[in-house]
Amino acid sequence: MELKKLKEELIKFRKERDWEQFHDPKNLAEAIAIESGELLEKFLWKTVEQSKKIDKERIENIKSEVSDILNYCIYLAEELEFDIIEEAYKKIGKNAVKYPVDKAKGNAKKYTKF
Repeated sequence: MELKKLKEELIKFRKERDWEQFHDPKNLAEAIAIESGELLEKFLWKTVEQSKKIDKERIENIKSEVSDILNYCIYLAEELEFDIIEEAYKKIGKNAVKYPVDKAKGNAKKYTKF
């Protein structure tokens, strides 16, 4: 599985640099939020149409921010000892119940507003 390999590479990378000491759940959650803010900044003041037409330089920056977010999420799951893929599948199942196709298809309303 690709994610398992990615996780192993990330853990090895972190261990070689002795960064585990900085990767407590609080700091990792903050890092995710900060990187998410940096991703949002790439779209600041853009229209929906402009956000769909991204130049090569900006797409590279976006890829970098998304990768940072993913990596910190993997680190956080590791620190809290849960399987991020298993939890993602569980969340899909929960959302399928909350957002049945017949009510949610083409609809942006929150499930409590159906």
